[in-house]
Amino acid sequence: MSELEPTIFIIDGDAEVRQVLRRLLESVRLRVETCMTTQAFLEKYVSSKPGCVILEVRLPDMSGVELHRRLRRDGNRIPMIFLTEHGDIPTAVGTMREGAFDFLQKPANEQYLLDQVQAAIAQDVRNCRKDAERRAAGARFEGLSARERDVLAEIVAGKTNKQMAHRFGIAVKTVEFHRANIMKKAGVDSLVELVCLLLRSGWKPTGDCG
Repeated sequence: MSELEPTIFIIDGDAEVRQVLRRLLESVRLRVETCMTTQAFLEKYVSSKPGCVILEVRLPDMSGVELHRRLRRDGNRIPMIFLTEHGDIPTAVGTMREGAFDFLQKPANEQYLLDQVQAAIAQDVRNCRKDAERRAAGARFEGLSARERDVLAEIVAGKTNKQMAHRFGIAVKTVEFHRANIMKKAGVDSLVELVCLLLRSGWKPTGDCG
């Protein structure tokens, strides 16, 4: 199997449940990793690879709800499907409001579960692709000097070369030199391309545009 193939993580303290779910998911040729505890999951999980999580609410160490909150606090968006014997309306509502993909009672309808897993994987593949594109775009700005970052902030603010020269106390030709360097390092041919790349990267200018 490809290392980039999505992985479904099953986190459940019941070995029989883990085995039943593994057989179900592998029957449709999905890659599966099973974990008895949240710690075992955290040791295996690689956030840059797509997948989803099927997990119980009650687990031997950290609860499924606590794991979900921890990952979301860390900015992790892997889709999480709660499959539990210990569900109630407040827990279900709370987890869904906090971004859970679904909240199901055991035993869940097998086809519905498979459909939800496929939908969750598709969502995470899209998210991973966007993250990879953002990192690739951001990498083009990593080599900018402090002055080039200041100039870039002013470019985004719509300042002219003359205004930038006055602001930084340098010659217009020096500003033009910095702009040319920024364009070269970013690998773009126009200011429009530069700004679009910047937006895709999620890069935040450090200069004071005021």
